[in-house]
Amino acid sequence: MKACYPKINMDTLCRLFGYSRQAFYQLQQYEYKCQVQSQIILEMVSNERQSLPGIGGRKLLSLMSGPMKKEGIHLGRDAFFALLRENRLLVRHLRSKIKTTDSRHRFRRYPNLIRELVPSRPHELWVSDITYIETGEGYLYLSLVTDAYSRKIVGWNLSPKLEADGAVSALDMAILQLPQRPLGDLIHHSDRGIQYCCDKYISRLRANGIHISMTENGDPLENAIAERVNGILKSEWLNKRMPETKWAAHAMLAEIIQAYNHKRPHMSIGMRTPATAHTLKGELSRAWKSYYQKDKTERTDVNNTIACKAETG
Repeated sequence: MKACYPKINMDTLCRLFGYSRQAFYQLQQYEYKCQVQSQIILEMVSNERQSLPGIGGRKLLSLMSGPMKKEGIHLGRDAFFALLRENRLLVRHLRSKIKTTDSRHRFRRYPNLIRELVPSRPHELWVSDITYIETGEGYLYLSLVTDAYSRKIVGWNLSPKLEADGAVSALDMAILQLPQRPLGDLIHHSDRGIQYCCDKYISRLRANGIHISMTENGDPLENAIAERVNGILKSEWLNKRMPETKWAAHAMLAEIIQAYNHKRPHMSIGMRTPATAHTLKGELSRAWKSYYQKDKTERTDVNNTIACKAETG
C-alpha cells in the first residue's frame, strides 16, 4: 500500500527555506546561465588549444577576453583558473633531457656584447639556440633564430644531425628577412657551441655585416630569450604530441611556428603576438612583474628599517 504524503506547493517550500518563489526561479535561471557560460568558455578553450595546445592560463584568458565579451561573458582570472582546474585543463611542463651544446672545440669564442642591451626595434638583436624534437623514428634537431625585440622566430631549420648545416640554414632564412643587406648594426647572440663558432657560421655573419656576440659561461641567463623560446615550443607544443615520422615533424613545425608567431600573445611584449610586435618600434610594455625582485626589494626595505631602529634605539 502506497504511503500518502501531503501535497506541498512551491510557495510553501520557498517560505520554509526563507526564499520567495521569484527568488527561487531567479536562482535556477542564474545557475543555468553559469552552466551555459562555463560550457561556452570550455568550447573556446578547446578551439584555441587546437593550434596552441600548451598555452598557459593567463595568455589564454587574454586571447579569449574579446570573444567572451562579445558573448556577454564576464569572468575574472581566479574564476577562469578554477574552471580550468576543475576540468583538468591546466598545463604541466617537462624538463629537457638531451644536451645540444658542445663548447669544447678549437674555434674562437667571442665576447658578450649584449650584457646591458635592451633592443628598441626589430633586427637589432637576434638570439640563436638549438633544441631537439622526439619523433617515432628518433630525434631531430631544431635550430632557431629569434628577434629579441619582438620575440618573432625569423629563421628555423629541422635537421637529422646536430651539425652546423642546420644552424646555417636557419641563419640564411633569417638573413632573407632583413629590410636591407648588409646591415651594420645588427647583433647575433648565441652560446659557444661548435655550430655557432665554426668557420662556416662565422663567415656567414661577417659577410652580412652582423656583429658577433656569445655567452661567456654556461649560465642560461646569458641567452635567456633563446632559452625561453625553446621552452615555450617544447612545453606548449612539442611535449604535447610526438610526430610519428621525421617527415611529419617538418609539417608540424611549420604549423607550430606559424601559430607561435601569429597567434600566441607574450606577456613580455604587452600581450601582443610576435608578428604584431615586429611591426613596432620603441619600448614595449610588459604585462608581468618580477615577483622575485619585488620580494627581494621588500626584504631589503624591512632590513633597512630594522637597522635604522637598532641605530636609533
